Amino acid sequence: MTHDPSHCPKFQVDCINRKILDQISGKWSIMVLTMLGYGPHRFNAIKKQLEGVSQKALTDTLRKLERNGVVDRKVLPTSPVGVEYELTALGQSLRAHVIALYTWTEENGDEITRAQAAFDERAA
Repeated sequence: MTHDPSHCPKFQVDCINRKILDQISGKWSIMVLTMLGYGPHRFNAIKKQLEGVSQKALTDTLRKLERNGVVDRKVLPTSPVGVEYELTALGQSLRAHVIALYTWTEENGDEITRAQAAFDERAA
């Protein structure tokens, strides 16, 4: 079977698809979306689950996802004030894809680790 490169998507700098993919596939975005795919979470609960994320990086990620309409931020009437995040209807439409990607990483982690080790051995 011959593949014609002209049928592949072209990601021009001003392409909206490119911008959206960049926004929802950032370093922390996929992990946040995966977590929220299992239900609403408070900010600190998300931070605890994402080992190594800084408060600023998580705040920026959540704001970006909120701006894109996939995450909703709700201020809780607690003392001290709490903030909870959850997927919007648009975010729910992305949920199955994000969970599938996460599941794929779980199912293929060992194979990927072996491939990385083989590559590193060849490169050494």
